[in-house]
Amino acid sequence: MSDDDALFPLELVQPETHDAGPRLIAPGAVHVAGWLTGEQQRWIVARFAEWTQGPVPLRAATLPGGHQMSVRTVCLGWHWQPYKYTREATDVNGRPVLDFPEWMVRLGRKAVAAAYASDGGENGSTALASAYTPDAALVNFYNDGAAMGMHQDKDERSDAPVVSLSIGESCVFRFGNTKTRTKPYTDVELRSGDLFVFGGPSRFAYHGIPKVLPGTAPADCGLTHGRINITMRVTGLS
Repeated sequence: MSDDDALFPLELVQPETHDAGPRLIAPGAVHVAGWLTGEQQRWIVARFAEWTQGPVPLRAATLPGGHQMSVRTVCLGWHWQPYKYTREATDVNGRPVLDFPEWMVRLGRKAVAAAYASDGGENGSTALASAYTPDAALVNFYNDGAAMGMHQDKDERSDAPVVSLSIGESCVFRFGNTKTRTKPYTDVELRSGDLFVFGGPSRFAYHGIPKVLPGTAPADCGLTHGRINITMRVTGLS
């Protein structure tokens, strides 16, 4: 166990006084506002700084048509490149990505439990949370003007939920349907510390970030500007 694993899990308790309870956006898609405390956010920001100094640098992926994404990403566990996962960053420098940290597995389980808490253990939600074992994370950094178009997270061989954490500036998160990039969709403002989980009927819903709101990062989050978004996934790969 690393020093990081020893430190943070003790703090990874669902905050007792978060802004609001779980809010259902669509079947299986849940927003929990203020889930991470300021201390937890600062700790993760410090880890992000370490990850970007790892074997594979923060980079903007290039899509098959030649368009470079405005969001920059560093990966844990598996390296994502359009549209596949690899153990080595063959589209960057060929080096292996950092391991997926054990504390993040535990964090992911707490996130799923918090999001689906209103089920009261029905529909296997308790079992889902305890069995949730993410093995990859895309850690995205949104700087000035960065956005992300509507897309599905479908490169995984698993339909386990995606866990998303936001730190820094607020954004407009557009959560759509499973059939088309267009309406119907719901725009949700994700603020620093917010949790969003989507699984079940919404696991393969289209979603994107049309806008980040400059100057909205709270003073205690560890970021002065920009937005960090961590999405944990179960790849189903071995």
